[in-house]
Amino acid sequence: MDTREAARLWVSTWVSGWPAKNADAILARQADDGDHWASMFRPFRGRAGLREYLEECFAEETRPAQVWFAEPQVDGGAAAVEYWAQVWIQDQPMTISGCTVLRFDESGLVAESRDYSHVKPGSQPPPAGMFG
Repeated sequence: MDTREAARLWVSTWVSGWPAKNADAILARQADDGDHWASMFRPFRGRAGLREYLEECFAEETRPAQVWFAEPQVDGGAAAVEYWAQVWIQDQPMTISGCTVLRFDESGLVAESRDYSHVKPGSQPPPAGMFG
């Protein structure tokens, strides 16, 4: 599968899956042995590891998240995708800005994702024009 197409499928899945806390939909875009790095100090190995991470995060979120994702920036077999989210953690608003670097296998599933993010208390809107 084309990297741009795989990245766009990944984005559309997260756009709908995160607010709905639909771990199964997100997991369907991950290779069985694909790794997810929540940070460079928190690797989650394989699809089972990603499930563990998602369930941990979704359990803390007490309201549906609002999320924005940019058009993937693709170079060869890798893509980078910026995102912005407003979440409620234990009823406290938090804003997350970040970028995920993705590598896909030949079938278009995530072989590796590395997430780089910043969290700020409060509900901050994304910068004007950043997400179309």
